[in-house]
Order: sequence, then structure tokens, then C-alpha cells
Amino acid sequence: MRVFREGAAARLLARVAVLAAVGAVAVLVRTLGEGGLLIAGAVLLGLVGCAVGVWWFVAYRGAVRLSGALVALAAPVGVLVLLTQEGLWQTASVLGLFWGATMASARAALRRSRPQRSVRAGVAPRPRRPVLIMNPKSGGGKVGRFRLAERAEELGARVILLDPAVATDVAALARRAVAEGADLLGVAGGDGTQALVAAVAAEHDLPFLVVCAGTRNHFAMDLGLDRSAPDRCLDALTDGEVLTVDLGDVGGRPFVNTVSFGVYADVVQSPEYRDDKAGTALSLMPDLLLGDKVRRLDARVDGAVLTSQQALLVSNNPYVSSDALSGGRRPRLDGGELGVLGIRVESAAQAADLAVRGAQFPGLTIRTAQRVEVSAGTDEIPVAVDGEALRMPTPVVCSLRPGALRVLVPRGRPGAVAPAPPVDWRRLLDLAWGRTATPEGDTRA
Repeated sequence: MRVFREGAAARLLARVAVLAAVGAVAVLVRTLGEGGLLIAGAVLLGLVGCAVGVWWFVAYRGAVRLSGALVALAAPVGVLVLLTQEGLWQTASVLGLFWGATMASARAALRRSRPQRSVRAGVAPRPRRPVLIMNPKSGGGKVGRFRLAERAEELGARVILLDPAVATDVAALARRAVAEGADLLGVAGGDGTQALVAAVAAEHDLPFLVVCAGTRNHFAMDLGLDRSAPDRCLDALTDGEVLTVDLGDVGGRPFVNTVSFGVYADVVQSPEYRDDKAGTALSLMPDLLLGDKVRRLDARVDGAVLTSQQALLVSNNPYVSSDALSGGRRPRLDGGELGVLGIRVESAAQAADLAVRGAQFPGLTIRTAQRVEVSAGTDEIPVAVDGEALRMPTPVVCSLRPGALRVLVPRGRPGAVAPAPPVDWRRLLDLAWGRTATPEGDTRA
């Protein structure tokens, strides 16, 4: 019954989206001689101008960078001023409302037509000898602020506090804990530390506990954990369930989120990056994008070949977003596929083309794969693994270990939010007046 209700709601929303789109076109056609064409042209030029300004800002220094900042700011302001002076702001507002309703209804319809399939949870016996590794410095001191060590010990866990001033092999700590009888391993720290200990847990077929005490906690977010309350993750020790998920591997090192090659990987290698991320990126970008330090990557993605990429992102299961470059979320962590995003932008014209065409831009590649092999014409290349700066010998191979990791999570967690899907007009029209997609992704008349 719920499937049919969701299908009916998706069909209704799809029809609303189509009607709103027709309304926007009707308004534009009706006002062609009264400024409709000017509105469309102004908005398009504003988008292009903003993209060009952003490119100049990140790819150059000095006067060109300043000019880029001014252009990026002036483009949308100029559009508003032009529409106001021409007396077209009311028409533009109506068009904006119609288009906003179109996109909101379309994404809601597509999301409902394919509801998120959550990872199936299994029964989790209460661990008797859990061991948690905690980094007091991670996330700006969340371990201390939320009293995570004290709370974990109250629930019967043994806590190993890392010394931020001393380099520690957390994988060795985890293996020692297993040798001493641990029946669960967990981490309160960043995603890089999570991955290293998770690999040890997977190696010994032990459950793994994620305590979201890092800065971004992407892995925790896609597991459906409450990132604003890391202490709630510890509830899994007494009332938990197990999710079986995939674990990534890059050159023999595990990863839970992403592996980055190219521009971002080069930026994070800088010693100044940790203390000043934005400033370091802006300082290095011109050389990395167009200067002497620019690095070109070649990749074999299963049977396909990508050449001369400026940046390449490989993820443990694909990220989904209405905007291919916005990151988004992973609707599943057990799909058994790597996500691949490659990009090549070399000029202001291409940046403008990317802004207009989005995922259709020829310099943007979005794929899934079982295996990705990356090379760059050098013996080794910089790699950012879950945000950690490393160097690896080439070729660097990324793969996936399906179902390798059992993650213990609390029953009372918020759950993962389904990402907004990209708008596929053919599918939307099929949904509105043709076939309705079932939650499994099949279509039935």
C-alpha cells in the first residue's frame, strides 16, 4: 500500500513540475516582445560572467585575480540592476517562481519515485570487550567537549586516548587490542583514522563503531548518524544494530570516503594547509591549474580511458547530487561500486561552458567502476586519502571490498537523508504521464 501511495504522490509531483515548466515557457513566450528575451539573455550572461570571474579568481594572481572577484560579484548584481531599470523585475520574479516550483517538484517527484534503499540492519549482540581509540584533538576537541571517553568507559568500553603530539600507528594499536581480546573496535576521530582501524576490524571480522568526533564526518553522515551529538553514537554499545558496508582500497591502504588525485591532492600536501586551508589553496591554485606545477592524470576506469585530467575523485560508492560538482551524499554504502568524477577545465571559456552545461560539459566525466588505475608519467604522485596527504607509487589502483565491514550503529539514529537527484526530464515525463518507477528502480505500466 505504501508503494502505491508513494507512486501516486510521485506522479502528482511530476505533473506539477511539468505544468510549472510549461507556465514558465508560456510567460517567457508571452513576454518575448516585452522583455522576455532580454530576461533570458541577461540571466545566461550573468551565469557565464560569474563562472568566468570565479575562474580568473582561482587560476590567476594579482590584478587578474582581483578582476575575477569583481566580475564574479558584478555579474549577478548587474543582472538585477538591468532588470530593475528595464521594469522587468516583476516578470523575472514570476519566471523565477515558476522555475523554482518546477525544480523543487521535479526533484521531489524523482526522489519519491525511487525511495532510498537503506542498508539492511542485522542483529547485534552487545560487545563484552569493546575498545575505542579516541583523538582528543579531532574536530576541535569534541572528545573532551562531549565527555566521550568518560561516557564510553561508563558503558564498559576500554578507551585508548591518542597523544596529539606523538605520531601513532593507530592500526598497530587496533591489532594489539584484538590480540588482547577486543570483540569490537571503534574510533572517535576523523575519517582517515576511521578507515585505518576499520580495516583492522574487517580483517578480523569484528564489528566497528563510528563515533563522529571529526571535522566533517562524511562516513558518519552517510551511515545516518547524528553528527551534532557524537555521544549518541555510543548508544550502539548497549542498543545497536549492524550494517554491512563496503570498504575501499587504494594502493593497499583502506578508505571509507574518497581518494583524490590532481589539484586537491597537491594542495593538501602543503604543510600550511592544515592551518590555513583557503589561503593555501588560493596561493597554490594558479600554478596547479595553469602554471609550471600543473599535473595531468591518466586513468583507466574499468575498460575506459580518461586522459589529461586535472582532478580525479574516486569514492567508496557513488555520490549523488543534483549538481555534479557539489559533492552530495551517498545513498548507499553497500552498492559494490566505486564512484568516479574526472574534470578538465583549462580556460575561462571552458569554465563558462561548465556553468551552463553542467553534467553535459565534455570536460566532466561521471562514472561508476569496479577498478580504477591512475598514472601521471612519474614514479609517484600525491594522493589525498579521506583528506590525508600521502604519496604513492604509480600506477595507483583503487578497488572495493564489497561487504567487508560490519558497522555497529545505534538503533535510535536520525538516518541518512536521501540526496536530491539530478533532474532527468525524460524520466520525469514518463513518470508524469507514462510509467511509474517502483522503489526498486524498475518501471511498471
